[in-house]
Amino acid sequence: MDFKRTVYLALSMALGIIVSYGVHAVVELWYLGWAETKGRTVVWASHFGAGQCALPWCVQYGLLAAGVVAGFLIGRVWWRIVYVEHRHWIRRK
Repeated sequence: MDFKRTVYLALSMALGIIVSYGVHAVVELWYLGWAETKGRTVVWASHFGAGQCALPWCVQYGLLAAGVVAGFLIGRVWWRIVYVEHRHWIRRK
């Protein structure tokens, strides 16, 4: 694998991680609202070393892993579309 493709995949995985943090925030807000309406006790935990989170550790790590995997897969698909098949929107008439 060449350097350009490696960087492309790494950056798409970084983008997947960033999007997963956004999804994490939305899921946590939904969970806190649900717990408040049901009268549940929320257990706060810190698994990434900074801040507190109401979600269980498996959901936290699952969202992070899903972001990495989704970023890798999207990077592979877009690499094929842009660099292998040369389907650019610039060339359309």
